Amino acid sequence: MLHAKTVAVIVPCFNEQDQIVKVLSAMPDFVDLIVVIDDKSTDDTAARIREFIRSDTRPAGRIAKRARTYGAGLYDHADNLAIEREKEEERFFIPVGTTRADNSRVTLLSHVRNGGKGAGVATGFKFARDHNIACTAVMDGDGQMNPAELESICLPVVTGKADYVKGNRFKHRMASRAIPKVRFYGNAVLSILTKVATGYWRVADTQTGYAAISLECLDNIEIHKLYGSYGVYNDLLQKLNIACFTITEVPITPAYNIGEKSKMKILKVIPRISRLLVCLFFERLFKKYLYTSFHPLFLLYMMSFFTFLVSIPVVIRFLYAYFALGQIWSAHMLVFINLLLFSFQSLVFAMWFDINDNDRLYV
Repeated sequence: MLHAKTVAVIVPCFNEQDQIVKVLSAMPDFVDLIVVIDDKSTDDTAARIREFIRSDTRPAGRIAKRARTYGAGLYDHADNLAIEREKEEERFFIPVGTTRADNSRVTLLSHVRNGGKGAGVATGFKFARDHNIACTAVMDGDGQMNPAELESICLPVVTGKADYVKGNRFKHRMASRAIPKVRFYGNAVLSILTKVATGYWRVADTQTGYAAISLECLDNIEIHKLYGSYGVYNDLLQKLNIACFTITEVPITPAYNIGEKSKMKILKVIPRISRLLVCLFFERLFKKYLYTSFHPLFLLYMMSFFTFLVSIPVVIRFLYAYFALGQIWSAHMLVFINLLLFSFQSLVFAMWFDINDNDRLYV
């Protein structure tokens, strides 16, 4: 426990037979429960985890599964609906086989089929929520995350400073040298897009999976709807922003070439996550600033996009007249310039409103 709060670490992994035991062995003593999610590995990952469980001598803390009790009072209807929702969500999670022992704080959840990085995180979050874990951290099974930094990741959650904490590799003085160039610049681009999509404009390192989340967050987001692949953390940020949860970042050490084998294909992942971020942006606008609580920034964003789209046929017509007919239609050029300026001005004001409204969520 940490500050009298239960702490669990979920470790999603796929084909990490060479690294997983190192990760589990280095886990700090204050961790009450370690939940490893094996995403249908094709190597000996699961076997090595089971061997570690048999030899482990640090039992789990006092953790019991949440009791689902229906209320019979006049004001229990909403809470009863929450219980029903959790039951309905069960079918959306990948079935798992469970391996645990009384002598070990490690629980192995083995997916019956491969679901992707996000599916592993969702399974772990569900397990932590169902067992009322106050603070749930995420640490990948490839050994890139320093267990010695876990306490600093969890402290803002257990002390109530923030609802969600992310590690930030960019705060390290040697980040630009320690992180491979392709990953450094790819992360920088995705982080900029994630700021716009999620509303957390001050978050710098959006792609790291080293994070901690509160039980209240897990109770209030739809875990089963988390993106199933490497965009899971971007998707999670958007869901937390819509629910108005606070977030902060702490410095962590960038670690590469320590035996890990990356399974992420940068050139494939960036386009997929970029498409995801576009969808997340519009979903956030409609859910947070139209349906839930109206804000003028919604109109400004929509006006910006609308006028930009209107300007496209105008400039096409102008270019056609110039190149095909040899004429310069000044009126079309002026209309295009005015539309473009209005679109840009509306976008700037919308982003300014957006930044100011969400600044309160970064602590």
